[in-house]
Amino acid sequence: MLAAGVAEGRRIFANTIKYVLMGTSSNFGNMFSAAAASAVLSFLPMLPSQILLNNLLYDSSQLAIPTDRVDDEQLHAPSHWNIAFIRRFMLTFGPISSLFDFLTFGLMLGVLHAGPAEFRTGWFVESLATQTLIIFAIRTRRVPFFRSRAGGVMTLTTFTVIFVGVVLTVSPLAHTLGFTTLPWQFFGALVAMTIAYLVLVEFTKKVFYADPAHLTGPPQRTRGRVHRIQRRAARFSHGGRINYSTSQTSA
Repeated sequence: MLAAGVAEGRRIFANTIKYVLMGTSSNFGNMFSAAAASAVLSFLPMLPSQILLNNLLYDSSQLAIPTDRVDDEQLHAPSHWNIAFIRRFMLTFGPISSLFDFLTFGLMLGVLHAGPAEFRTGWFVESLATQTLIIFAIRTRRVPFFRSRAGGVMTLTTFTVIFVGVVLTVSPLAHTLGFTTLPWQFFGALVAMTIAYLVLVEFTKKVFYADPAHLTGPPQRTRGRVHRIQRRAARFSHGGRINYSTSQTSA
């Protein structure tokens, strides 16, 4: 019973870390892309309502992360919060997300000669697809789909969210939301870029986890902390010999 509780706690912690890594890296990349695009474009790269809708769909996909499977090796040893590791992960994988945002910008402006509505629609779809699909690479240190299978609920939710996002751009609500119909060439390029994105993330992940410095944070000073704990505990300790007979008689 105790072992099952420990394993469940480790599973919950592992899934929590997936959520944190996915959220920090994706948000960092999106904010960097939005800032860069706003500096060079004569129009807003995405309307505020579209950003909120994108975040709503993206966060909806994350609701299924607690149902995901966890690799066996993550259950064999305890884990702990490592802010330095999370920061390195964000600064490593966030710019990769921005790189493919910039490729989408180049596709929309340089190849498809998109106007503001087409640009916003294209970035909305690409951003939603890359943000949600990245969970399959982040969730495991193994090769996703082949050596580590994601949970069925999470997989279904992820692809459903992408489908809903694409449908919204061609639905009767598209004009109200500021979307417009995209050419089929865009979706062909989107599939190719998404595959390239996941391959690059997987390669980067192998390099990232191969460096032991990325797996541990800076050394922590524990001497002072232990001293403070001992000092506080001393107030509740007994310096002399305990008289067990007196204690038992009093009881």
